[in-house]
Amino acid sequence: MRSKMLTVAIAAGLGLTSVTAVSAQTSQKVTVSAAELAQMKAEIAALEQKVQDLESQSQAQTQAQQQTAQSVQATQAQVAATQAQVQQAAQQVASKSGDTFGGLGGVKWTLGGFLAAESVYRSRDTGDDINSKFSNIPFPGGTSTAPINTGSGATTTYPVTNARNDQWLESSRQSRLSIKAEADINDVTHVTGYYEMDFLGGAQTANMNESNSYNPRVRQLWTNLDWDTYGLHFLAGQAWSLLTLESTGITPGKEVLPPTIDAQYNAGFTWARQTQLRIVKDWNKQWWLALSLENPQTAGIGSVAGAGTKGYATSTATIQAGNTYDTLNTVSLNDIPDIIVKAAADPGWGHYELFGISREFTTRVTPTTAAGGPEATTNQTAHGSGFGIGMLLPLVPKVLDLQISGMSGKGIGRYGSAQLNDITYTPSGSPHPLKENMALGTLTWHASDAFDLYVEGGREQEDSYLTSGANGLPFGYGSPLLGYNNSDCLIYGAPSDCTGQTRQISEQSIGFWWKFYQGKFGRVQFGTQFSHASRQLFTDSKGNAPSTSDNMFFTSLRYYPF
Repeated sequence: MRSKMLTVAIAAGLGLTSVTAVSAQTSQKVTVSAAELAQMKAEIAALEQKVQDLESQSQAQTQAQQQTAQSVQATQAQVAATQAQVQQAAQQVASKSGDTFGGLGGVKWTLGGFLAAESVYRSRDTGDDINSKFSNIPFPGGTSTAPINTGSGATTTYPVTNARNDQWLESSRQSRLSIKAEADINDVTHVTGYYEMDFLGGAQTANMNESNSYNPRVRQLWTNLDWDTYGLHFLAGQAWSLLTLESTGITPGKEVLPPTIDAQYNAGFTWARQTQLRIVKDWNKQWWLALSLENPQTAGIGSVAGAGTKGYATSTATIQAGNTYDTLNTVSLNDIPDIIVKAAADPGWGHYELFGISREFTTRVTPTTAAGGPEATTNQTAHGSGFGIGMLLPLVPKVLDLQISGMSGKGIGRYGSAQLNDITYTPSGSPHPLKENMALGTLTWHASDAFDLYVEGGREQEDSYLTSGANGLPFGYGSPLLGYNNSDCLIYGAPSDCTGQTRQISEQSIGFWWKFYQGKFGRVQFGTQFSHASRQLFTDSKGNAPSTSDNMFFTSLRYYPF
C-alpha cells in the first residue's frame, strides 16, 4: 500500500492521468486511474492543510505560553507589592500598640504608657492617694485630742482619729508615659535608652483644692548596652532594683510586678526603683549572673524606749535635705552604695532567681560630755544584709501562672512595699539594723486573651530588739520589757496608752483586668481590686498585741493608645 501511495504521489506531481507501477514486494502491476489520482491529490491537500493547522496551533500555544509567563511575572510582581503593603500596614498596626517608628539616625523609637481614671474606697482614712501606706492604718485609740467649742463659751476635748472615717478618692495620677530608643551599633552591639514617668510626685505645692496640681515623677531613666559576642550587658540610670523579680533572665523591661491597681503594689513585694550601675553576664541566655551598685537610703528609723542611754546626747541618721531637694525633707547619711548580687536561671520550665544584698548604715553621735569640743562627735556604722528568692512558674502554660518572691535579713525594710523600719539605735547611738522577713505569692488565671483574674497574699514582719541601757536596765525597740502599753489602742477616744510599734503588715487581694477593646486604636481595659490589709503592733508588757485593718476597693479604667 505504501508503494501504491508513493506511485500516486509521483504521478500527481507529474500531472499524469494514469501510471503503471510495479510493486517491489508483489511484482504485480498497479494501474491508477485519473479519478483515483484526483482523490489522492485532494487527500494530500487536506493533509497539508492539517499540518499547517497544527503548525498554527503550535505557534498559538507558544504565544499563549509566553503570555502566560508574562502574566505569571506580572502576578508575582503584584503579589510582592501587596505583601509590601501588608507589611507596611502591619507595622502601622504595631505602631498603634507600641507606636514604633524610625528615621532618626537609624534609631527605633517606641512610645508607651496609658491614661488612667481610677478610684479607691478605704474603710480607714489614711489620707493616701492611689498608692497605700500600710503603716498609716489608724487605731481607734491612742490619738491626740483637740479643743472643741461647746457653744456656751467653754471648750472640751474630743478624740481626733481617722479610725472611724472612711475615704473616697478619685485619681488620674498613675497615668504613665514612656519612650524607648533602640539602635544597633553593629551586628553584635546594641544600645537602649528608656524614660518613664507618672504624676505621683508630691511637691509641697501639690493639692486638690481647686486646680488639682501634681508634678511629673521620674519612674525610670536608664541606658543599657548589650554585647552579644560576650554575653555582657551594662545598665546605668534609674531602673527597677536588681532584686525585683523578672520573667526572663536579668533584663530591664522584663520585671514581673503584681497585677494590682494599688501603686504601692502588695505587702510582701520586694522591689525598689533607684539609680544604679549594673553589669550582667549571661551564658546562652539560660544562666545569668549580675552585680549592681544602687543608691542607698535609710528609709525608716524606729524610736527606742527603755531606761536611757550610755552617755550620748544626740544621735541621728539623717540631715536636712540640701540643694535641688525639698528642704522640708531629710536625707540619710550614706557612705557606700547598696550592693546586690543576683543569679537567675531559665532551664526551660519556669524562671528562678537567688540574690543577696549588703548595706551599710551611719549615725552621727554627740556624747553628753564633749570636753574635747566638736571633734568628740563621732560617726558610728553598722552592716545590714539579706538574701532572697524569686520564681515564676507556668503551672498551666499561658493559662495559670504562680509568682513567688521573698527576702529575709537585717536592715532591709526599704525594699518591701510596707516600708517597715530599717534600723533603730543602740545605747551608744550606733545604728542597729532590724531583722525582717517578707514574702508574696500571686496566682494569675489568664481566662482568655481579654480577661485575667488574680489572687495574692503577702506579709512583712519585723523582730524586736532588746539590750541593756543605763544601769543595765532594758533598752531597745518593740520588746514587751520596754514598758509599752497598748491597752487603749482599740478603745475609741483613748488619748494615750497606744505607744507600741508596728511588727507586721499583711495583705490579701483579689482582682481582675478586662481588656474589652483591643484593635488598631490601641487598648482599653477595666479592672477592680479588693484588698484587706492588717497592721499588728508588738506585744506590750501586758500581753496585748492589738491589730487594725483596712478594707480597700479599687477601680481602674485605662486607655493604652500606643
